[in-house]
Amino acid sequence: MLIKGVTALVVGGAGGLGEATVRRLHAAGADVVVADLADEKGKALESELGVRYVRTDATDAASVAAAVGEAESTGPFRIAVDCHGGPAGGGRLVGKGGEPLDLDAFRTTIDVYLTGVFNVLRLAAAAIARTAPCGEDGDRGVVVTTSSIAAYEGQVGQLPYAAAKGGVSAMTLVAARDLSPLGIRVVTVAPGTVLTPAYGRSAEQVAAHWGPQVPHPRRMGRPEEYAALVQHLCENDYLNGEVVRLDGALRFPPK
Repeated sequence: MLIKGVTALVVGGAGGLGEATVRRLHAAGADVVVADLADEKGKALESELGVRYVRTDATDAASVAAAVGEAESTGPFRIAVDCHGGPAGGGRLVGKGGEPLDLDAFRTTIDVYLTGVFNVLRLAAAAIARTAPCGEDGDRGVVVTTSSIAAYEGQVGQLPYAAAKGGVSAMTLVAARDLSPLGIRVVTVAPGTVLTPAYGRSAEQVAAHWGPQVPHPRRMGRPEEYAALVQHLCENDYLNGEVVRLDGALRFPPK
């Protein structure tokens, strides 16, 4: 699929992975709608690049519908990328004092990292389905979601996050099959350790901890590498129903 001239919605577009993706798709010629809760960063991108920013809560149906409507009104709406973040409650299933993991914290993490992705996927796909097909294969567009290698090797204390990301990975093939009659592809990126502000510590501290654990290249991933993969997933029409790891061959140890 050609990116130039189509509209792309990037949910979480003001974050580390999202901003890099916004810049990449914009440079490739897409009209980009940035959907996020980070008003300052979103408006800064709007001012710098000429993209549109829409304040969006991925877990709220009306909020996502408004962002999708903005993308659809710009048209033709063919690309949706979801890389939003949020709070990720954690802890051992049973703590050292014998207390069970908090149920509400688990539900919150599932709501943000799994239900939110489903919400974006269903609403974006319904809008893309209204876009006229193009090309000899009848393509309408693609939805790219974001999982994590924690879906496969979740560490001690990551149970809620691993469960949510495992759900995102599990949805990928089923969603691709559901949407195949409509000419819509679904693919997922499962990043390893990508250096973004989401870690909440200095870049030097995070890189010193995770970089040496990556087999090759022996460093953390870069948001630009995630964005480059997203671009390829959009452009390669035969990539569908797949979860692609982006991790330098890293496999998480237990802790």
